[in-house]
Amino acid sequence: MTAVPGRTGFADLHRPGAPLLLPNAWDHASAAALAAQGYAAIGTTSLAVAAAVGLPDGAAATREHTLRLARTLGTGPFLLSVDAEGGFSDDPDQVGELARELWAVGAVGINLEDGNGPVDRHAAKIAAARSAAPGLFVNARTDTYWLADGEGTLPRLDAYRQAGADGVFVPGLTDPERITALVRHLDVPLNILYSPSGPTVARLAELGVSRISLGSLLYRRALGAALDAMADIAGGRTPPGTTPSYDAVQALGRRPD
Repeated sequence: MTAVPGRTGFADLHRPGAPLLLPNAWDHASAAALAAQGYAAIGTTSLAVAAAVGLPDGAAATREHTLRLARTLGTGPFLLSVDAEGGFSDDPDQVGELARELWAVGAVGINLEDGNGPVDRHAAKIAAARSAAPGLFVNARTDTYWLADGEGTLPRLDAYRQAGADGVFVPGLTDPERITALVRHLDVPLNILYSPSGPTVARLAELGVSRISLGSLLYRRALGAALDAMADIAGGRTPPGTTPSYDAVQALGRRPD
């Protein structure tokens, strides 16, 4: 098992050429299972938090659900980074309060997305989070590639860095030349979202990426595996793949104090 550094050591896991591979969990069992595989840091995924309670992702509807999950995972044997959409508010003070609450329950990082909205507004959120929770690693996400064609990426990242972001996240970017250009331009860690159709983890490391997130991929794969298993069972076939035993899953639960 990989040794888990202290809370302030989370930033040190972001190394160009030896990136942090960050799996994203959606509940206690998924986080505990990933930690048991040796992952020292684990993120959450806003899609799973929203889908689990029947709410839309990216609609600022899951603040309390996100905090509840953070309270559950914040004392686990791993470093926790929380996907907080756009901070669940356009009020920087409210985003700062969220950052403070996340730090208080044990999180070491927060991911804040701009939704390709106003740069100044997102920069103000980042500054508020930095001020309210100085120890929290603020990962500033821009959706210029996720929602558009990438135009305006550099000015946004520069503004977010100036506002106090510890790292920047550009999901949807898979072109090696553009990734390399960003790495050369930035003075903070670059986070890229892994895509099965994009560069491999080894290739992203070669390009100088410092953090590779899986986002909602594991959650969506788990749902897909459940549907595939049902189709196999209904068709008289034995489902392939890994099936943890009842006792193995039971062992992931917390022991009573």
